[in-house]
Amino acid sequence: MALKVLVVDDSSFFRRRLTEILNADPELEVIDTANNGQQAVDKAIALKPDVITMDIEMPVMDGITAVREIMKQQRTPILMFSSLTHEGAKATLDALDAGAIDFLPKKFEDIARDRDEAVTLLRQRVKAVARRRLSSRSVETARPALTRTSFERPKLSERMKESPPPSRPLTGPTFKASGKSYKLLAIGTSTGGPVALQKIITALPANFPVPIILIQHMPAAFTGAFASRLNGLAKISVKEAEDNDVLKPGVAYLAPGGKQMLVEGKAEQAKLRIKDDDSPRITFKPSVDITFGSAARVYRDQVLAVILTGMGSDGREGARLLKQYGSRIWAQDEASCVVYGMPQAVAAAGLMDVEVSLEESASKLIAEVMHG
Repeated sequence: MALKVLVVDDSSFFRRRLTEILNADPELEVIDTANNGQQAVDKAIALKPDVITMDIEMPVMDGITAVREIMKQQRTPILMFSSLTHEGAKATLDALDAGAIDFLPKKFEDIARDRDEAVTLLRQRVKAVARRRLSSRSVETARPALTRTSFERPKLSERMKESPPPSRPLTGPTFKASGKSYKLLAIGTSTGGPVALQKIITALPANFPVPIILIQHMPAAFTGAFASRLNGLAKISVKEAEDNDVLKPGVAYLAPGGKQMLVEGKAEQAKLRIKDDDSPRITFKPSVDITFGSAARVYRDQVLAVILTGMGSDGREGARLLKQYGSRIWAQDEASCVVYGMPQAVAAAGLMDVEVSLEESASKLIAEVMHG
């Protein structure tokens, strides 16, 4: 049975274009459209789609408010469409705060090298978001309903406090730190990553003893706004990485969108190099593989690398190189991922040392790195 899609946008041209693209895939069916947020709420309740695509700026009710209402009344996976501007980035992050799972640029061609690839990626993303609901429907119904007035925004930090489904840790029911010494924490993620990163980064203490590098698949217009938001919520410092940044303990450096971030120098005073990349062979900019690989050459066996939720397999080859040098690799468990692609690729390659749920990630990272 095809996955049911509700398309929401105030542009009739965009609704028609998106409907044609999605309906051309036999696994997807656009069951209806809406041209404002209030219609989206009403149709989400009446039609119970598997996934909703949502615009942000609309008449009657904007997309962020609509997401909030849908999360209260008919929890449904929502994929936001955003303009690639600073204001668009802030609004999209607000939509993720409100409960949306993921986002894409409204100009499809911005996510790939050509139209055909962009259409394929668009369909894949819609299906991945929709299937998140199908794989977790029983979990969602078991969770307590969120209670707040219509004037309150459900923050990511609040939403992520909801207990995830039980994981199947490879390390047994109790976690014991390995006792290994680290000089760098490296985290790579994609689809679902903003929620996961905020959950982890905001839980780290101000005296976290090593630098942190973050690689999130995200457009260039978004990374500055996302780093600023994390910095305002976290106890540690968070910044969008700049060329020649010297890595310092207790600081998280977010790879800028559209570029590659490399670690260079010696472990005692490593620095970041931010480079343009027009190679047709590299799909992701930033790429987890590239950053992890460079970290392996500098820090060798002193990296704790974590692969979080995301589509595809970016990070697997970088993790392989880190593993060859003796560093440790953690991966998020399937139950708490939005999309299990990236962690699964690492696990299937036999590179994973520890499997961890999102809910437990921060506490276990603190215990592992700080030996607490």
